[in-house]
Amino acid sequence: MNLEHLTERLHRIRDTNDWKQFHSPKNLAMAASVEMAELVEIFQWLTEDQSRQLPADQLAHAGQEVGDIVLYLLLLCSELGLDMNEVVRAKLADSERRFAHE
Repeated sequence: MNLEHLTERLHRIRDTNDWKQFHSPKNLAMAASVEMAELVEIFQWLTEDQSRQLPADQLAHAGQEVGDIVLYLLLLCSELGLDMNEVVRAKLADSERRFAHE
C-alpha cells in the first residue's frame, strides 16, 4: 500500500469538493473518532465469538468503517506534517521495546 499515492488521491477528492477549509487537524481527528464509533457499533452487544464470525454483510461494513478511519488518519497526518509510515514504525518499535518479551 503506497500511502503517499493514497494521500494524493485523497487530496484530489478534497480539492475537487473544496473541503480543505474543513480539514483542520481538530475536525479530522473528530471525523476519525466518529468513524471509529460506527465501527464499534457493529460489535455492540455481540458475544466474543460472534464478533469473530461476522456475517458477510457486517464484515463488509466493518471493512468500510476501517477504510474510513485509515483515510481520515492519512489526511490528519498530512495536515500535521507527519509521515504515517514513520509514526507507525516508531510506535511499533516502542511497543516491541516495551512489551515484547522473549
